Amino acid sequence: MAKLLDETAAGVFTIAATPFLPDGTLDLESIDRMVDFYEEKGATGLTILGIMGEAGKLSAEESDVVIARVTARASVPIIVGVSAPGLAAIKALADSAMDKGAAGVMVAPPGHLRTDDQITGYFQMVADVLGKAPWLIQDFPLVTGVQMSPKVIRAIFDSCPTAVMLKHEDWPGLDKISTLRGQEAAGARRVSILCGNGGQFLLEEVLRGADGAMTGFAYPEMMADVVRLVKAGEEGRARDLFDAYLPLIRYESQPGLGLSIRKHILARRGAIAHPTVRRPGPALSAATLTEIETLMTRQAAKLANLV
Repeated sequence: MAKLLDETAAGVFTIAATPFLPDGTLDLESIDRMVDFYEEKGATGLTILGIMGEAGKLSAEESDVVIARVTARASVPIIVGVSAPGLAAIKALADSAMDKGAAGVMVAPPGHLRTDDQITGYFQMVADVLGKAPWLIQDFPLVTGVQMSPKVIRAIFDSCPTAVMLKHEDWPGLDKISTLRGQEAAGARRVSILCGNGGQFLLEEVLRGADGAMTGFAYPEMMADVVRLVKAGEEGRARDLFDAYLPLIRYESQPGLGLSIRKHILARRGAIAHPTVRRPGPALSAATLTEIETLMTRQAAKLANLV
């Protein structure tokens, strides 16, 4: 049985893509390739069926297929995104995921929540329907539209013992990490904090107290090495490595195009067979593809100079 998610989770839980064949159907063989790729590049866990995983474009049956395939292949803990408009759908997918060997599940707040009481009340209901399953809060206000202050996040953790992690994806949000860790220094329960936003602020996030990354940047080995170097006290080396990847991080972070760019790079690196984004989704222009190739070539040259 897989180890269940807890507050000690650290490193890089890569947000995994969902591979598709050119006709838009699931590419099961590429799921195996992708899992192996992420693990070989240093991922300490994987998160599937998130926004990057195009979860909203999958049927319930397809979601179950992806969960079963990934959990059967992986040797690292798997977190499954189960966000949905209703609690019944969250429970059904979470139960299926945990039965298949997932380590825990991820839940984002629905966009209609506005007040602090509404937010905490919602997550208390989530904890109730999830039962004993460990879960994490996805704090991504740029997408959900729900603003959660450190006080509200702490109230959720205080009232929901099975909530063990925050996926921190606020922007700007570095002070939020510092505040949450300060609460813990004052006696609050410790939780794991893994950060998203394409890795754009990873170095600063780890220096502020985050335990690592939970995002889908197409070079997971960079994130694993930056986290390792910072934790080892080698901040200078971590900065040099992070700086070498910044142009690609920036380019991947373009709203609307980011997933297509990321899947193209993953295909170029052999992680998946096809860069297909399930419709509706944008295609990359010839100029964009040329820019990606230039950035990848320059990044490889910069790494060679770091060795």
